[in-house]
Amino acid sequence: MTRVLVTGADGRIGRAVIDLLVRSGFGVTALSLEFTGSMSADRVETGDARSPDIVAHAAQGADAIVHLAAIPHPSLGTPREVFTSNVTSTFTVLAEAGERGIQRVVLASSINAFGVPMNAHDVLPAYYPIDEDIPADIADAYSLSKLTDEGSARMAHRRWGTDVVSLRFPFVGTRGDLLSRKANMELDPASGAREGWSYLDRRDAAMAVLAALEARVEGAVVVGVSAEDPLVDASTGDLLISFAPGVPVRRHIGPRESLVDTTRARTLLGFTPRHSIHRPDDEAVVKTSDRGALSA
Repeated sequence: MTRVLVTGADGRIGRAVIDLLVRSGFGVTALSLEFTGSMSADRVETGDARSPDIVAHAAQGADAIVHLAAIPHPSLGTPREVFTSNVTSTFTVLAEAGERGIQRVVLASSINAFGVPMNAHDVLPAYYPIDEDIPADIADAYSLSKLTDEGSARMAHRRWGTDVVSLRFPFVGTRGDLLSRKANMELDPASGAREGWSYLDRRDAAMAVLAALEARVEGAVVVGVSAEDPLVDASTGDLLISFAPGVPVRRHIGPRESLVDTTRARTLLGFTPRHSIHRPDDEAVVKTSDRGALSA
């Protein structure tokens, strides 16, 4: 694999992904509706990922695609706009990849694909830890679009043989973003119960994408990713007792363990996060298997 097309290249995750891919020796084509600054990618294309012509042009020479383009929140458009935009861009990318024989696509799905975090009703997850098979309860267009994208990935594999990894990201941000979200959530800890108080440093999000590109994965798989600890300063057990006392816990949970099950991330992708909001930023965990280009 030598060239990767990244859609949604100007976004929070997109820029981190492109920088990591470039450092790791890949040729990168960046596609975005607009660019707010310079890019490290060696090829930059402006356009809408919903357009087959634009995606086909951007995908020339690509060996894989990372699809991050989306309307990222239900408040950023009408339900119809959010749903149709997201599922159309994803289907377009998958179809163009399939028709061109591109064998690997990585999709940005979301923890919201099971519907509970953004649900307007008084609901909690069916159980903890939250895994990729948890029952869905969807009441918003964004969550529905992400669940639909995962279905489109299964279709793409069945029709074209494309191997697709859909990464269910929690809230992703820079350290500053995460510290701000942590401060807000600690004012109302109950608000984090629906997503298991989960989060992910955007550097780890980029590393998860790289792992998904390089892993020996066949089919269309959904993989949950998260930092290894909850965002707020409390033990996992205390959070469950205080804010989700009636929700079944399906296995032993460590004192500061994440409530997102990341077994697939470890076993299928070989990915474990390095960064925690609860450690100084220069104390990222470095795995001995990490390539030098990925050092913190």
